[in-house]
Amino acid sequence: MSDDVRNIVLGVVASGLFAALGWIARTSLWKRRLRRKQAFFGLPENSESLLVVNRDPATAEPAVHRFDVFSLLELSALIKDCGAHVQVVTQDAAHQGFGERTEFCVGGPASNRRMVAHMKAMLPGVRINVDPEPGPDRGAFRIGTELYRMEPGVTEYVLLARLTAGERRDTRPVFLFCGQRAITNQAATRYLARNHEQLARKHGSNSFVLLLKVINSQAYGPDVVDLVGDVTRAAQTPLPAPAAASTPSAEPPSASAPAASRGARRKEQKS
Repeated sequence: MSDDVRNIVLGVVASGLFAALGWIARTSLWKRRLRRKQAFFGLPENSESLLVVNRDPATAEPAVHRFDVFSLLELSALIKDCGAHVQVVTQDAAHQGFGERTEFCVGGPASNRRMVAHMKAMLPGVRINVDPEPGPDRGAFRIGTELYRMEPGVTEYVLLARLTAGERRDTRPVFLFCGQRAITNQAATRYLARNHEQLARKHGSNSFVLLLKVINSQAYGPDVVDLVGDVTRAAQTPLPAPAAASTPSAEPPSASAPAASRGARRKEQKS
């Protein structure tokens, strides 16, 4: 075999070896990222998950807002990427506990009674104004001592939470997407889809509650989102009980003076 042929053969063998090593490295990296993603979402291969949908409060009949439909599609893609299965149920049909399988709950308390139950059980420091009457505080978030009002189409807020209950290691998380409007729910699901790797590195398997601000949704839709902050501590700390109504004050001593003087005058007249 000539030197030229030997060099060609060695080059082909080296190329094949490097290609195989590169494929193995990429496959190993992909599997590692998939395992981290599955661990963060609590979605092992072939596991079951629950997707709770709300209703559109603007309609009399049961319906889902189109932005919430988009949210469900994005969440379904995440679940499929993890190799898991999903069951879609409406907010008034999810009569089961949490922790046995991963749950994704979409919609604020005005349109999702399941969200009301989760917030009461796991986010006692959050209050949301669900009064349907127009007003400056309509849909406002109170988180601890802070109040967040919305300006529809300009500035709106949404809570993105990953919560677990109990100390069991196999407890599956509940993801909450609780926005002031339907488009903010989609903004939160899109934020999670884009940033789940960073969130997994920062929080691991711990619970967290993030407050997001959706900017100028009437022009940019759900794409422009700012992280206001991590409000986990404030959201999970129960709000102080309202102050008790003050008791009526006792009658001041000076109020009895006129009565005493009248009695004295009556005695003088009798005498």
